Amino acid sequence: MTVPDGASPKVSVPRLLILWSFARPHQRSLALALVLALVGSGMGLATPMVTKGVLDALGGSDSLRGPLLALLLLLVVGSAVMYGQWTLLGALGERVVLRARESMVRRFLRATVPAVTRRPPGELVTRVTSDTVLLHQAATGAPVGLINAVVMLLGTLVLMGVLDLVLLGTVAAAVAVVGVLFAVLMPGIATAQQRAQDHLGRLGGNLEGALRAIRTVKAGRAEDRTAERIVADARVSAEYGVRANRREALAWTIALAGIQLAIILVLGVGAWRVAEGDLEVSSLIAFLLYAFGLMDPISELSQNITTLQSGIAAAERIRETDELDSEEGAVREGPVQEAVVVVEKTSVQDTPVLELRAVTAAYGPDAKPAVRGVDLVIPRHGHTAIVGPSGAGKTTLFSLVLRFLEPTGGELLLDGRPYRDHSHDEIRSRLAYVEQDTPVVPGTIRDNLLLSRPDATDAELRRVLDEVRLAEKVDALGDGLDTPLSGAAVSGGERQRIALARALLRTPDVLLLDEATAQLDGLTEAAVQSCVRARAATGAVVTIAHRLSTVIDADTIVVMEAGRVRARGSHGELLATDTLYRELVEALRIAAPAGRPESTILG
Repeated sequence: MTVPDGASPKVSVPRLLILWSFARPHQRSLALALVLALVGSGMGLATPMVTKGVLDALGGSDSLRGPLLALLLLLVVGSAVMYGQWTLLGALGERVVLRARESMVRRFLRATVPAVTRRPPGELVTRVTSDTVLLHQAATGAPVGLINAVVMLLGTLVLMGVLDLVLLGTVAAAVAVVGVLFAVLMPGIATAQQRAQDHLGRLGGNLEGALRAIRTVKAGRAEDRTAERIVADARVSAEYGVRANRREALAWTIALAGIQLAIILVLGVGAWRVAEGDLEVSSLIAFLLYAFGLMDPISELSQNITTLQSGIAAAERIRETDELDSEEGAVREGPVQEAVVVVEKTSVQDTPVLELRAVTAAYGPDAKPAVRGVDLVIPRHGHTAIVGPSGAGKTTLFSLVLRFLEPTGGELLLDGRPYRDHSHDEIRSRLAYVEQDTPVVPGTIRDNLLLSRPDATDAELRRVLDEVRLAEKVDALGDGLDTPLSGAAVSGGERQRIALARALLRTPDVLLLDEATAQLDGLTEAAVQSCVRARAATGAVVTIAHRLSTVIDADTIVVMEAGRVRARGSHGELLATDTLYRELVEALRIAAPAGRPESTILG
């Protein structure tokens, strides 16, 4: 949530409630921390009075044992209370941060695909990593510190009044001036800090995108230009940070100067009153101790107000993630889910596994439909290939089938039942999907293979690796299945085969492949195509095809154009009857001769 130029964020009640929502689950611990803070402050307030007793005992030749023991007791108990308070608040802050991070991570992964992809990933990461840090103090230490500082300030002023009302008036005037100046300066500090954090989020998003495309950046010799665009946000963030520091430095300078001026006035007026016999020396010394200590509650007030304002801005950014559209339905346990699926399989063998009826879909309420009026039947067995020029709607069909995108018209059916009667988890439990661009997730080879079937055995892992001709390669790696995929241990084609092996491990009813052979050599592609044919004999395989070798084996080829199904049939039928399909083939010189054509690109 950004703040317009010239506007100042104010700590209003609704904004405070947003921050309080993070602290509410820990209110008992907060109450205990507040009690400890108040006890510690009370002991600090008692110290000057006990010091006055020591001085009075010296003047009256009384025993010093009692006052000195009291000072020692205040020191020991006060230190123990302070340790307990800081330990409690530190642990509490970590729990608040953990809960916020856990909530956001789960929210991101449960959100709909369009809700997540419309924001830069780096910005979302910044909210999890950077914004949550601001909650550590704002949601725990700041509220306790504010209340404690107010109590300590009022207590100090009351005890000053007990010692001498004239000197109290002198100090109160200085405190009032400092308070007014703080009230003027603090909103500007919060505004600058919030804008700095906003630009920091943009920096994270831009940097993440640049690192993801690092090869493209280097190939285009655009390192410096890309760095300049990213650093621009860093500069703006630093500029606002400097503004906040300047205002904060001015506030502290005024506060320190105000307290020092008050001490000078206390010394002057106090010495005069002692000389007149209206004030004892011990009372003046105790009053000066309170005056020297007056900076502590004032500084604590200013620090916690600043922390509170920064925390509120962070809390608002974090709560914005709650607005992400979430996919409905909870994840069901494996055994129950499989039992439901078995019943469905045995009762609907005569119906298509998937069906699209007059489906229309768009990527936003005002966006042009990406597909419109699509009718498509996917039988329980066989290979269906989807081809067409770029922008024809092929990937959108996969997004609809996987329920990443909801249709705006028509309906999809699974086993003859509308998608709306199934949860997202039920639908995806029947499907396996291999992406073309990002086929693996962070982690090891084993992590990737077990992603959707964590109970698979090593023998089953070995079987699917053999199917995609990758077992020998994995065995040759130093860590084998536990080799991380974050480095360059495997090539792009090998990553694609790992993703395909992961999908084959699922033994899904429908295998969705977004050109799973795009980065493979001819021999390896032939092995993968053999896997696809074997899977098509026992289940449904749907591919977005860019190679003729993929199309030639398909039982049905669906040609798409401008978001619609233009034609369907076999390779030979479409070459003879559909001009677009023939033009795609002929334009790339891949017209099939007799026998099996070479592996070439189709669009």
